[in-house]
Amino acid sequence: MTDNLKPIDYSAVPSPSYVVDERLLVKNLEILDSVQQRTGAHILLAQKGFSMHALYPLVGQYLKGVTSSSLFEARLGYEKMGKETHVYAPAYVDAEFEEIMTYSDHIVFNSFSQWHRFKDRVQHADKQISCGIRINPEYSEIEVPLYDPCYNNSRMGTTLDNFHPDDLDGIDGLHFHTMCEQDSDTLERTLQVVEEKFGKYMHNMKWVNFGGGHHITREGYDLDTLCRCITHIKETYNVEVYLEPGEAIALNAGYLVATVLDTMKNGMDIAILDTSAECHMPDVLAMPYRPHIIGSGKAGEHPYTYRLGGLTCLAGDIIGDYSFPEPLQPGDRLVFTDMAIYSMVKNHMFNGVNLPSIVSYNDEEGIRVIREFKFEDFSGRLS
Repeated sequence: MTDNLKPIDYSAVPSPSYVVDERLLVKNLEILDSVQQRTGAHILLAQKGFSMHALYPLVGQYLKGVTSSSLFEARLGYEKMGKETHVYAPAYVDAEFEEIMTYSDHIVFNSFSQWHRFKDRVQHADKQISCGIRINPEYSEIEVPLYDPCYNNSRMGTTLDNFHPDDLDGIDGLHFHTMCEQDSDTLERTLQVVEEKFGKYMHNMKWVNFGGGHHITREGYDLDTLCRCITHIKETYNVEVYLEPGEAIALNAGYLVATVLDTMKNGMDIAILDTSAECHMPDVLAMPYRPHIIGSGKAGEHPYTYRLGGLTCLAGDIIGDYSFPEPLQPGDRLVFTDMAIYSMVKNHMFNGVNLPSIVSYNDEEGIRVIREFKFEDFSGRLS
């Protein structure tokens, strides 16, 4: 918990549940807005990272709108925030495109073939839509290929060899996304490559979108370098600059509260929780990474070490090994940190395991249980 904030009573929330601390969310939003105020940049919420739309009105007080990667995300942002709605997808589904246009202010195309396919429809739409091309500068500093949009043979964006300058009529902007949880020094080096390869085309654009992956609200992030990068591009090419971080909006602003169901031994102490890495925090298995639990340590750091596992039948549904000052008992509450981002968006109901409730907290209203899930949420997506 951040200093000077009233602690949340995690025993009073449903288990399991995602709990978003609105005070910490606002702290992040104020940092992001300070970048907008300093530079004139437009910062958008990337909904793939945070789609808790009950808080979109709060987010919309600070940011310029949303960015989306599908019809449903576009509609969600359009209806729940009601500000700028930007859309990018590696390819658009023909039957969905008319509806996508009704929600969109910006549409970014992944290739010139996609631009040619939908150009006439956009230009004859009932509203003005600004169009862009996603470029792939073939440069990134991401170490995990799963999250690297510029990895070998990537489907994300158009490389310089496949860029068609003669087909830019009607294109207002260039978009690139090359980063993941990185600081502004990476952006600065990336921009050098982008300018070297695509700078001569940027002079004819109205906007440039820096994409996501900017860890702007992380402690120690270099805001001055970020602002310098934005200002350089704005002034050099006379364009507007957009950024669309997802993680930075709700970084460290939420928790997953879970309960110990049972403990057992098999070579080591094991605890089974009412949550699941597979269902409720899938990036733990995909990346992988080890989320922190308040009051815990690494294996062996405290006297009692447990392997924490989920309640599904997947053998690999393991969250990790943690140590605690006291033995775990059934009924103990565990609080995982930094669980507002991606987990809520990517979770699912494998094995029929219910989803965590969605909860928010602020000092005026206290704990608000926004959504609890039922059997119908499971059965309704099946047939």
